[in-house]
Amino acid sequence: MILYLAADLLWASKIKGTADALSIPCRPVRTLEMLEARLGESTAENPARALLLDLDKADEALAMIARVRSEERWRGVRVVCFGPHVLKELFQRARDAGADEVMPRGSLDARLDEVLLRLETGGRV
Repeated sequence: MILYLAADLLWASKIKGTADALSIPCRPVRTLEMLEARLGESTAENPARALLLDLDKADEALAMIARVRSEERWRGVRVVCFGPHVLKELFQRARDAGADEVMPRGSLDARLDEVLLRLETGGRV
């Protein structure tokens, strides 16, 4: 299962629609409480494999990275952040907080299906 935070309906629909087309379980998280609930739903048959975070919601994204990295049981969850390419300082803050990968929004848009498939199988994007 891939969990995602999207700043707007366009990105939320794009992520969910692509995941559905690829038969990848994908659930939104908009708050820390929602993140914890979704992680709690994780099972051996349907583990939470990744967290895809939109840096246009920087405060929420950074808090979610910190939360996932704070618990040993969630350390295997890959964290991938995306945002406008001009936000280099924010990209670094996400890396410093524990994001596994950070990418410009255009890169994610160009290969969203590939990124979701790799995340679902536990690979790097």
